[in-house]
Amino acid sequence: MDIVVKGRKVEVSDKFRQHATEKLSKVERLDHRIFRLEVELCAEHNPRLSSVKDRVEVTCLSKGPVIRAEAASSDPYVALDLALDKLEARLRRAADKRRVHHGLRTPDSIHSPTAHANGSEPSQGHEPDANAAGSPDEEEPAGVVVREKQFEGVPMTLDEALFQMELVGHDFFLFPDAVTGLPSVVYRRKGYDYGVIRLAR
Repeated sequence: MDIVVKGRKVEVSDKFRQHATEKLSKVERLDHRIFRLEVELCAEHNPRLSSVKDRVEVTCLSKGPVIRAEAASSDPYVALDLALDKLEARLRRAADKRRVHHGLRTPDSIHSPTAHANGSEPSQGHEPDANAAGSPDEEEPAGVVVREKQFEGVPMTLDEALFQMELVGHDFFLFPDAVTGLPSVVYRRKGYDYGVIRLAR
């Protein structure tokens, strides 16, 4: 298993690189199909964000789905530990999912809380809040695109898309719907509900 530790706009010390490698080498016991772990350390230079100035993102590449976790803290070692805890929880969830497919137990479908999203409009007051993640102060310049990612669009069902969204730890997931054939986005709403947006042809 390859472990790659890199920095984005920050120099990664040999001590942190060695510490991260030792910590992450234990992850392989949770899934022997893992062939690469990528750790990215990013530093926030805004003094108002000093409590979360060090952000660590860990990406797990295996023969299964991509699993990602990230965390931020005032200390990079703490951020790494927090991200690793999330990653291990998601790896265990993925392992449980594989056991389900082998017939050991049958869970309730994730699709059930999203049934209202198939053809019905979201109710008023539950639209995603553009300011939910916190808006920058007015004196700060407008945001710019700092990263672009491109992935192969594999057709999947709504259940599979929800599961993938949980594994990468995002609030949304873009996918080609295997049933309708439409580009679709599943997203997390308030509480424990989900929504789906589809692009009509």
